[in-house]
Amino acid sequence: MAKLNRKNIWADYRFLFLLVVLVFLVSCIGWILEKPSFILRGIIIKPRSFSEMTLLLRLEAKNPNHFDLTLRSFEYTVDLAEEEVAKGRLENPFLLSSSSTTEIEVPVAVRFKDLGASLKAVLTGGELPYKIKGKAEVRAFFTNVHFPFSKEGRIDLKN
Repeated sequence: MAKLNRKNIWADYRFLFLLVVLVFLVSCIGWILEKPSFILRGIIIKPRSFSEMTLLLRLEAKNPNHFDLTLRSFEYTVDLAEEEVAKGRLENPFLLSSSSTTEIEVPVAVRFKDLGASLKAVLTGGELPYKIKGKAEVRAFFTNVHFPFSKEGRIDLKN
């Protein structure tokens, strides 16, 4: 009976030890994981009606890690010429291959009146300052990691 009790105790200790190691590894994922970056590479305009259009945002997602990541959700706000023109959330998961760049197309419905000063640059194909910010949820190993992102730049709409 004493031998059986000792075996159960050792089994409990092994289970507890594995649980502690697993929790430690999951908590250290932030040290291993490099955050992916998002860059706005282009905007494609598709008219929907006389008052609305669809902006197809071409985003470039760079995964600097040596392992694949899954982008599970992506909440974003897009400012053009310092005016917020769109916000939304992508729910479709995307695979971000290791050490590579993945292009993501994000459709955004926009009313002409919401574009304000940036409407001229969008329609004439000029250069336009942008800011994209938000938060992303990435699946890595055994856990999901949430991180905020923000990127500013200028986009040439002539291309």
